[in-house]
Amino acid sequence: MKSVTILGATGSVGTSTLDLVEREPERFRVRALTANCDVASLAAAAIRTRAEIAVVADETCLPALRDALAGTRTVATGGRRAICDAAAGADWTMGAIVGCAGLEPVMAAIAHGGTVVIANKEPLVSAGEVILAAAARSGATLLPADSEHNAVYQCFDFARPEGVRRIVLTASGGPFRDWSLDRMADVTVEQAVAHPNWSMGAKISVDSATMMNKGLELIEAARLFPVPHERIEIVLHRQSVIHSMVDYVDGSMLAQLGPSDMRVPIAHTLAWPERMATPMAPLDLVGIGRLDFEACDPVRFPALALARSALEAGGARPAILNAANEVAVAAFLARRIGFLEIAAIVADTLARYDPPAPRDVEAVLAVDGEARRMADEQVQGRAQKRAGVHA
Repeated sequence: MKSVTILGATGSVGTSTLDLVEREPERFRVRALTANCDVASLAAAAIRTRAEIAVVADETCLPALRDALAGTRTVATGGRRAICDAAAGADWTMGAIVGCAGLEPVMAAIAHGGTVVIANKEPLVSAGEVILAAAARSGATLLPADSEHNAVYQCFDFARPEGVRRIVLTASGGPFRDWSLDRMADVTVEQAVAHPNWSMGAKISVDSATMMNKGLELIEAARLFPVPHERIEIVLHRQSVIHSMVDYVDGSMLAQLGPSDMRVPIAHTLAWPERMATPMAPLDLVGIGRLDFEACDPVRFPALALARSALEAGGARPAILNAANEVAVAAFLARRIGFLEIAAIVADTLARYDPPAPRDVEAVLAVDGEARRMADEQVQGRAQKRAGVHA
């Protein structure tokens, strides 16, 4: 049996992973499940799967978790250190903790070796070189669970990368792909989290709405695949049927198609290098009827240019981009700033902060912390202005 750990087991990716694991209990043994503080969901999943360990990042939630697991064989622990300890020890580890909070646990899993699946793109964005170096040292296999990168992984000829001409990442465009800038200025939280094609958590849904999610995926793709970043393109594809494409020098283009459900790429990583069944119905190509492609609008979605610029500059720039975006998105979800201010705060933080390139996890976290502080200053200033306007 393959031992499995799910970091971020109560989020959308975590629950999709659990769904697949629970369908084949004879194939997978759950070693550890983690969550921030969703005790009820974590305990229920641990009991169903007979997990060896259940961990809450917020230690104040540990007494409730212990109560919920009383009488079971699951060991309940809590705290950041406990999350990292739980991350090391499984054959297969899903890294699905939202944001840069997932960096240290992912690093712990990589140091252990085995297969580490990256579902939260922020660690690779903020600490890509550090993560890849750690994987090379430990011999860990890194697999992408993002639908776009997983699609590229399935189509990419790693044995002959010189034959690849370009990578094309597809983007749905989110809920505001047809909105004017004036209309986007009044976007509500409810509108931003209502993705037209995918069911996702709030943070990634907002990132999709600003298209920062695609910018982060651009940086992640540059880390994962041996192709110069200027040969990684983004194209709007409303149907979200083709998840990404690889273009070869002979004119052939390979594409991976599938339904808009994260269980498809997760199943690929869970069974890799084999395949496993999922509950997804076959694609109805006649029902789909057509596949449309358009250019992305950099004026209405400035996050794309910000991400491309950060990737080209390298060093600490991607970590600053990610940290400022996390702060700005959280502020938008808390209704403290407007939708268009998210990218503005990221741009301003990048303009004001330019430290040396980080060489290890501690340096990455230091850059992340300072960028968050600077972005939060801007949030506070903008929130006060908004309060004054509405007073």
